[in-house]
Amino acid sequence: MDSLIASLNLLEWDRSLISISVLVAALFAGIILYKALLFILCRLNKHLGTTWSAILLVRLRGPVRILVPLLSLFFVATTLDFSSRTNELIQHLFSVCFIAVISWLGCEGTLAGRDIILGRFEVGDRDNLKARAIHTQLTVLARIVLVIIAVISGASILMTFDKIRQIGMSILASAGIIGMIVGFAAQRSLATLIAGLQIAITQPIRLDDVVIVEGEWGVIEEITLTYVVVRIWDLRRLVVPVTYFLEKPFQNWTRVSANLLGTVFLYADYLVPVDELRSALHDILLASDKWDGRVWGLQVTNAGERTVELRALMSAADATTAWDLRCEVREKMLAVIRENHPEYLPRLRAELERDGAGVNS
Repeated sequence: MDSLIASLNLLEWDRSLISISVLVAALFAGIILYKALLFILCRLNKHLGTTWSAILLVRLRGPVRILVPLLSLFFVATTLDFSSRTNELIQHLFSVCFIAVISWLGCEGTLAGRDIILGRFEVGDRDNLKARAIHTQLTVLARIVLVIIAVISGASILMTFDKIRQIGMSILASAGIIGMIVGFAAQRSLATLIAGLQIAITQPIRLDDVVIVEGEWGVIEEITLTYVVVRIWDLRRLVVPVTYFLEKPFQNWTRVSANLLGTVFLYADYLVPVDELRSALHDILLASDKWDGRVWGLQVTNAGERTVELRALMSAADATTAWDLRCEVREKMLAVIRENHPEYLPRLRAELERDGAGVNS
């Protein structure tokens, strides 16, 4: 009897050893298959020489490196001769790994599609309104897809466990009450996510938009599902909830076009020669590479008790250039008045009257 038991144990050990050998062989076969597939794809990418093929190769290399050997192991898993408990454990492990790798592949595929489309639209161009709109939409939508994939894959992995599946069925039985509680608790979070989706569709702001938020001048640097990062001119970062841009007013200087009008105000004496200063302004703009040649002008916009207000108007290709052009014009116009007509700088007048008793002012 003991010899029979020993023979059965030896036979079971031999079967387990054969199964392990099959798994190892399948793993090596999967690795070799991946190397061959990678070699073919690299040669194909080199032959095509396109941006999209390079992006796909870089993005999908990681998940495919795991997926091909995993599929090879999955195909031989049904032929394994382990105990029923061991086979069940191996099948469960394969299921979890397969769901995780497929989710990873879906995420990388989404990012690859985003990169391929965004590669056709250059944000660095001056007239980049369409490019910024596409970048904003795809960036937000890609993040939404990634969140959906992560939630579905996480739920799928958890549902592979029997105990968690039983808990899930119990929860579904009282889904009405729990749904109300969760909905009330997550009301603000859901509103924020919906606001992020609404910004991606309606686009009150885009990436690289020039905005004034909370009295700060800056550029939209990042848009997420819950918050927006505004890069202030002095390199500070203002983090604002996405709901802010749907609920409160703000200034968007590049909503329709990046072109802007800049103004410079000067104050001079009533006797200042306006025509001469207007001609000087035109010469300054013609000599500047920051002026786009569209709009310019000099007008008297106000007259006070002691001075007149002159407004110089000029156009530029974008907000940064407009700021630099305004500073340049202000400096040079002041130099023109100071060097050529210093007597027309703002001054106080007093009238003296002489009578027999003395001088009165």
